[in-house]
Amino acid sequence: MADFTITSPRGAELFSYLPAYYESSRVIQADMNAKGTEMDALYTALNETLDQFFVRTATWGLDRWEYELGIETDRTKPIEQRRSLVESKLRGAGKFSGRLVKNVAEAYDGGKVDVSFQPAEWGFTIKFVDTIGIPSNLEDLKSVIEEVKPAHLAVKYEFSYLLIRDIEGVMTLDQMENTPLSKFAGGA
Repeated sequence: MADFTITSPRGAELFSYLPAYYESSRVIQADMNAKGTEMDALYTALNETLDQFFVRTATWGLDRWEYELGIETDRTKPIEQRRSLVESKLRGAGKFSGRLVKNVAEAYDGGKVDVSFQPAEWGFTIKFVDTIGIPSNLEDLKSVIEEVKPAHLAVKYEFSYLLIRDIEGVMTLDQMENTPLSKFAGGA
């Protein structure tokens, strides 16, 4: 007679709590495996639901976050872009300041951002320090910045690009060929 194998992790845990005389019972092993499988599914569902309460782990609950914040849901965008839009909108509450703009911009870009003000010109500049080229979700960032900034202030964006002096002797020809043209100064 072949032994029954418990495949469910929680079923094996349940079985470990039973008295030793059940070790040879295929009926009890099958029972614990069935109950354990259901518990595994329950815990998976609970953990998945818990993930929806946090922007950085939300998947199917992201629609709700967007609805609550008045953001139009666009399922064609990558989920990371949608998450960064929600996170920046959450960070964008409060009194307008350089720190607020920095927090919002860094939520989008994921890299370091410098914000400088030009009071004589009634404006400020957002410079992407760590990001090479134009961030993929710049249009989303622009729309959120327009919402949080006072209407009388103009905003400029500065980007970092790869220059010849940055790549000469550092990158191989293969690396340069595999780098998108948009990362280079003058690239499309």
